Amino acid sequence: MATRKKKSLVIVESPAKAKTINKYLGTGFEVAASKGHVRDLPKTRFGIDIEGGWVPTYRSLEDRKALLSALKKQASQSDAVYLAPDPDREGEAIAWHLKEALGLSDKKTHRVTFNEITKKAVQEAFSNPGQINMDLVAAQEARRFLDRIVGYKLSPLLRKKVARHLSAGRVQSPAVRLIVEREREIQAFKPEEYWKIAAVLSPAGAKITRKKADTETRRHRDTETGKPADEDIERDGEQVQADIEKKLEVPEGAFLAELAEWEGKKFEAKNGEEAKKITSALEGAKYVVAKVEQKERPEKPSPPFTTSTLQQQASIRLHYSAKRTMMIAQRLYEGVELGGEGSVALITYMRTDSTRVSADALKNCREQIQTRFGAPYVPEQPNVYKSAKGAQDAHEAIRPTDLSYTPERVAGHLPQDQLRLYSLIYNRFMASQMTPAIFAVTNVEVSAAQGVFKAQGKILKFDGYRRVLPPAGKQEDALLPSLEEKQKLDLLELSSTQHFTQPPPRFNEASLVKSLEKEGIGRPSTYASIISKIQERGYVELKERRFHATEVGMLVTDKLIKHFPTVMDFKFTSHMEEELDQIEEGKVKRDQVLQEFYKPFSQALEVAETEMESLKGKESGENCPQCGKPLVSRYGKRGAFWGCSGYPDCKYTKPGEGEPGREPPMPTDHACPECGKPMLQRMGRRGPFLGCSGYPDCKTTMNFDAEGKPVLSSRPTEHVCDKCGKPMVLREGARGPFLACTGYPKCRNAKDVDAKGNPMKPIETGEKCAKCGSAMVVKRGPRGPFLGCSAYPKCRSTKPVPEEMKEKLKTLLPPPPKKAVPAVEVTETCPECGAAMKLRPGRRGFFLGCSKYPKCKGTREASPEILERVQTPAAAT
Repeated sequence: MATRKKKSLVIVESPAKAKTINKYLGTGFEVAASKGHVRDLPKTRFGIDIEGGWVPTYRSLEDRKALLSALKKQASQSDAVYLAPDPDREGEAIAWHLKEALGLSDKKTHRVTFNEITKKAVQEAFSNPGQINMDLVAAQEARRFLDRIVGYKLSPLLRKKVARHLSAGRVQSPAVRLIVEREREIQAFKPEEYWKIAAVLSPAGAKITRKKADTETRRHRDTETGKPADEDIERDGEQVQADIEKKLEVPEGAFLAELAEWEGKKFEAKNGEEAKKITSALEGAKYVVAKVEQKERPEKPSPPFTTSTLQQQASIRLHYSAKRTMMIAQRLYEGVELGGEGSVALITYMRTDSTRVSADALKNCREQIQTRFGAPYVPEQPNVYKSAKGAQDAHEAIRPTDLSYTPERVAGHLPQDQLRLYSLIYNRFMASQMTPAIFAVTNVEVSAAQGVFKAQGKILKFDGYRRVLPPAGKQEDALLPSLEEKQKLDLLELSSTQHFTQPPPRFNEASLVKSLEKEGIGRPSTYASIISKIQERGYVELKERRFHATEVGMLVTDKLIKHFPTVMDFKFTSHMEEELDQIEEGKVKRDQVLQEFYKPFSQALEVAETEMESLKGKESGENCPQCGKPLVSRYGKRGAFWGCSGYPDCKYTKPGEGEPGREPPMPTDHACPECGKPMLQRMGRRGPFLGCSGYPDCKTTMNFDAEGKPVLSSRPTEHVCDKCGKPMVLREGARGPFLACTGYPKCRNAKDVDAKGNPMKPIETGEKCAKCGSAMVVKRGPRGPFLGCSAYPKCRSTKPVPEEMKEKLKTLLPPPPKKAVPAVEVTETCPECGAAMKLRPGRRGFFLGCSKYPKCKGTREASPEILERVQTPAAAT
């Protein structure tokens, strides 16, 4: 009788990861995906018995129950179960929850972890399996419990006292405080005037090619008027210098020098009169080279990426949000399809605070540098970098798993966003093990009257690591002519320019991530979710890639600081993160840390219940014009407003003090295509639109196209929703017309339509949903058709369209109409190559793209001024 072959089940989080590691394991392994967490605390109640010893009540997630049943069946038929979620606290907790939910025994269960999904790393992990690390699980539970306490206990208080949509978070609220305090600094800042004096100089008697038309005018423009030709606002030192250079013509063979000292002291001029007096003294002075100093300056490469530095650089160089960066990095770690090679994991684990690199990776990197660039680019010894203070050093730095997968090699297989991030990670790692760039620096001092001017020239002599990773932004050599001490100089132009000190800049994603790390708020793996949540809650807004604190954000922050100073204290927040690390290391117990936090917090909560002033329900002294009931104060995401006390029966609102009211509807000459009544121009979140004056009897609306002509955005139909029974309207979307339920947002039913506007029958696919068994139907998405479960929204299962079906769909689903681009003038230049930018349509609206696309793929956000012209119908005519 033949013996049964042993069978093992491997469970990871994602299908992509399952597909990648499957090819590295033998035939005796079956790989399945849990699709992330499978259990959590209940949604409808607190779920933690504090008095009973911090005992949690866990529930299987509703959309994971069918999956857990399938996994349980697979596990019962397997001899061993290997749990292989990510190698961190979250991954360890997922492994433990799987073990508990599936009822696995200790003997049958094995835990495997790997820092990179390569054949060597995976096989080594399975050769040396371990057990679930309960200290890691306890640390994750402690974080989850702390967040639950603050969110579940404090949020109802804010809803009761301020506004019903508010919530609080243990790490999110201190993060908001950072932005609020910066906002207050900016509001309190008083600019101070100061002046700079700069000279354009050349060696005496040198032939200089330049225009003579307005030399004298330019030379005296500031000293005569005491005002600059145009106002110069300081943003930072480099920007001020760049602005001065724009004002002054520096011909070839000449150089720019700035006044640094006057009468033996550091030069300072606080107004135009002071600057004019000094400039007058310098007009007829003799300019002589007092000192020339030349030296070489090395510029060392930066360490390979940690999670924090990756998020910062992706924001600066690629304009990716922290959330987008981590989502893309997760795909690169789990595996991407590389043609005939199948699924390949391109980078190591992307949640790390360490700059450590394995000996094998260092050796391979140095060999690659030697082969591709030569010996001058390889340092004598490998470059070693210290990790930040407090780093756990559990994983390596983020690096490519195999340097033979160059960005050029994988370019044809990766989407553009993945390729850009992978290129950044690849080049940063290569650069980290290369020799420094070498600059020849020349410092020159020039004496004139009682003043000393200074200038610096910088020439790149050897590119070193810059060969693969140039710095962000435009870099130019500052050239100086050949100069020697006591050499006489000619003054070509003298200029004084006005500047004003500037407040500290608002945070962008990169600087906010840096500050979160500095203050110890959260951990690098949580920064993306922190930044997303504080925006979703309406506490901060992102405008032109900078964070602005909202009125509600400032109000809530003030109340939390007053009544819960410990929760909002940066040092205490950092201390809690350190204690979570100590739980992970087995140095302290979970319950000890939780109790330390909960006792003072519960006392503060009890006091705040009675002492925190309520901002809701204060009467304005006015009555509602619609129902006559008093108007009372309320707060929304946009700040304070007055609302009818008869809400929800009466929904009248009025802007609060200082809040701009909504623009009143404006009559137009357009008639409603459905009922013939006049259309009114209204202002919505996305700009102006037309609405029928017969509303609510007639709900017809129209948008403006690129030429400023009204086009129907919704039109009543005879069709009714098959899910809720409400009427359906014909709308115009980015991918063409479709039927939408008027019960939106409660009912999100939508249907594709044919050329006559009638609902199209679902295209038969023959596919069944892997989760619930319902039929899979073809749906249209922003990136083309896909298969989605017909039971949506109860089941949200999706999958790509099979190859054999794609040809058929080309005739059944015509491509979406191209979005017209308004004729709006764009004067901005590409941040990558300096070429002109063009207005282009995207999924989320218009943006600026390089005119040299696809050779250059530089992009930037369209300014509010451009978007305003796009949204104004007259702009396109």
